[in-house]
Amino acid sequence: MSIRSFKDYQLSEKILQALESLGYKHPTEVQAEVIPMVLQHKDVAVKAETGSGKTGAFGIPLCEMIQWEENKPQALVLTPTRELAAQVKEDITNIGRIKRIKATAIYGKAPFARQKAELKQKCHVVIGTPGRVLDHIQKATFNLERVKYLVIDEADEMLKMGFIDQVEAIIRELPGDRVTMLFSATLPKGVENLCQQYMKNLINIEIEATGHTMEQIEHSLIMVNEDDKFELLKDVTITANPDSCIIFCRTQEQVDHMAAQLDRLGYNCDKIHGGMIQEDRFNVMNEFKRGEFRYLVATDVAARGIDIDSISLVINYDLPLEKESYVHRTGRTGRAGKRGKAITFVTPQEEKFLSEIEKYIGFKIPRRDIPTKQEVAIGKAAFEEKMNLRPTIKKDKGEQLNKKIMKLYFNGGKKKKIRAIDFVGTLAKIEGITAEDIGIITIQDNISYVDILNGKGPLVLKAMKNTTIKGKLLKVHKASK
Repeated sequence: MSIRSFKDYQLSEKILQALESLGYKHPTEVQAEVIPMVLQHKDVAVKAETGSGKTGAFGIPLCEMIQWEENKPQALVLTPTRELAAQVKEDITNIGRIKRIKATAIYGKAPFARQKAELKQKCHVVIGTPGRVLDHIQKATFNLERVKYLVIDEADEMLKMGFIDQVEAIIRELPGDRVTMLFSATLPKGVENLCQQYMKNLINIEIEATGHTMEQIEHSLIMVNEDDKFELLKDVTITANPDSCIIFCRTQEQVDHMAAQLDRLGYNCDKIHGGMIQEDRFNVMNEFKRGEFRYLVATDVAARGIDIDSISLVINYDLPLEKESYVHRTGRTGRAGKRGKAITFVTPQEEKFLSEIEKYIGFKIPRRDIPTKQEVAIGKAAFEEKMNLRPTIKKDKGEQLNKKIMKLYFNGGKKKKIRAIDFVGTLAKIEGITAEDIGIITIQDNISYVDILNGKGPLVLKAMKNTTIKGKLLKVHKASK
């Protein structure tokens, strides 16, 4: 494919501007294959591995094709996990920020009423887990009549988690005249059936796997007895001395135990697993993304939908029992063109699972010896020095994009009968401001948030200190987030 620049797709200036600010330099292979097909309103089934740029492959054309003037949702993205839903929402919001695309994430273990209120407002893209999306559809709180685009992300994981029936129930409620995109790392029978039944004039796109080969990730394994694994973990972290590391365990209990042990040893670490409340899971992942701690102890809940481009080491403390999980775990490193390492601990009892993994990934994972006492002694000083350093806080990928955007907080909302049109009408009367400078508007019961684009936030903030909206003088200040 000869596409070398996003400009070759004839994307609008606002989308190109956002992509440039986000550091999207050249289309990945999956983006180069998928974007032109979707822009031509073709149904696509895409087999591509984790970390290949799939979110951009559907997020870029979605943001391009969505009509800003339409208030009702035009696109639905289904994801298997809450973390992935939140990640996709963030990515689509960033890609569509200058075009003022409003994305909403809906998933379980979060307040239904708050999601209902968001869906009643102007909303272009809905991203959600199947159970909660179906719940909103059945309660008539999600209007589907204008949905033109459906994305089924991580379809194989949906199948594995038992969500396919819910996905089918959702599809049957959607308008028949739509573009459907399905993305999957593998195409098991259940996923193929979904494609055949619900997609028209289907174009199959298969991106040859590279991420779990030796190109970006240096794979290795160490044979070890179960009782010796924790001592080995300490030695490996000392000799490898990673800037950022995920340690995968099999169970929630083991994650809790391991995190406590590492914490007592002075490791800068935290944990994540499915037994934690959702807000805590999000907080941990956001802090890890920013680099506020170096070591994350996790179950497989962190192996999907976690887009952090600078994890230098993944350690499989417990060998995954499902071969696909090996790919998803190790795929957390070696992202965004950077090299990474994946070290797997294997006990003698687990060799049968190891052979299945090696058959699946297509190569034998190189064996390595445990670090020698001399190697550990040599590495100890540098390790302890890094342990005592405050990690460098990483910039958010949307930071450059958001430099010219200021989010303003107003202490009035629906209960004061204030609507989005009231903000637009008032703000557009400020000298030097047009409707093009007004971004996403979010109105809640008692407060509202308005994005001001093109670096004009300070001008609007100053003017609104003494300007009324619908006859009401609202408190206004720069929003904290």
